[in-house]
Amino acid sequence: MPPRRKLNEFERGRAATWFQDGVLKREVAKRLHVSISVIVRLIQRFTATERVQERRRPGRPKKTTPREDRLIERLALKTGTASSSIIRRQLRVATNTSISQQTIRNRLHGFNLRSRRPAVRPRLTPAHRATRRAFCRRHVRWTRQQWSQVLFSDESRFTLNHNDDRLRVWRRQGERYIDATVQEKVAFGGDSVMVWGAFSLHHRTPLFHVQGNLTGLRYRDEILRPLAVRTLQQMGPQAVYQDDNARPHRARVVNDFLQQSGVNRMEWPACSPDLNPIENLWDELDRKVRSNHPPPRDVQHFYQMLQAKWQALPQRIFTTLVNSMRTRCVEWQNSQGGYTHY
Repeated sequence: MPPRRKLNEFERGRAATWFQDGVLKREVAKRLHVSISVIVRLIQRFTATERVQERRRPGRPKKTTPREDRLIERLALKTGTASSSIIRRQLRVATNTSISQQTIRNRLHGFNLRSRRPAVRPRLTPAHRATRRAFCRRHVRWTRQQWSQVLFSDESRFTLNHNDDRLRVWRRQGERYIDATVQEKVAFGGDSVMVWGAFSLHHRTPLFHVQGNLTGLRYRDEILRPLAVRTLQQMGPQAVYQDDNARPHRARVVNDFLQQSGVNRMEWPACSPDLNPIENLWDELDRKVRSNHPPPRDVQHFYQMLQAKWQALPQRIFTTLVNSMRTRCVEWQNSQGGYTHY
């Protein structure tokens, strides 16, 4: 974070006191996390006038009062999605004050409010939150050794034509629709590859290409029996299998098969991808594939590239993700089963 360029009145007083006590200007700037030039100008003004208050600057008077500024802040925070034009209209109705949309934005910036993309998360009902809290209470004291015995699994879909709507281009006015500044987009990302994978601290399965609809029978015969159960046997008798609550995963044939195979299965709270570290692994895998040049030619080449990048993922990533489980549970507990940054 770059150093600040301004100090409030309390900080200016502290800086002057430190300077009188013999603290160097550079040290004062470091303590207050401001540029050294800010402290130099402050000390010069304090030495000449024995005052730390900034001199009054001439300029255009504000069109809003402090009370109206606070009302603008409350209107913005009330819904969180109101545009500057809507806040401007609501302010005019409430106070009969007419100001520009840019003034609305300036006032909100003064309250450290910026328009940002909202985080996208699954909808959590009170029942979901209660289940997540209960899961945290059971597992928040698990050790690294216990988490290392968990085989995390999931499916993920990768699209051949990736677009996250965050690409920016440099262009001049009037050049919006020239070929060099247009991003071509294929509906629904075009062709895609759905894969299943699983990993633990010291093990990882091959990626399985899921073609067509995944049913409970296919999940048992094509994934669990040849891949998941075999890996769990390699991990030892204390191994625990984790999968989410997708319908194929909770089919009766799947439950019966896992019970007959003696697999320890972890009870997983619904709508909780933020707790599953394999979601972060999918993001890492997607970045590895997108950085590859030349890009994949077709779906088959795309799957081969995914498989190669999956096997090439370094062990430190798996270690970091498994070690993060304790922190994830603590954050879940602190948020009362609500949303986390994972």
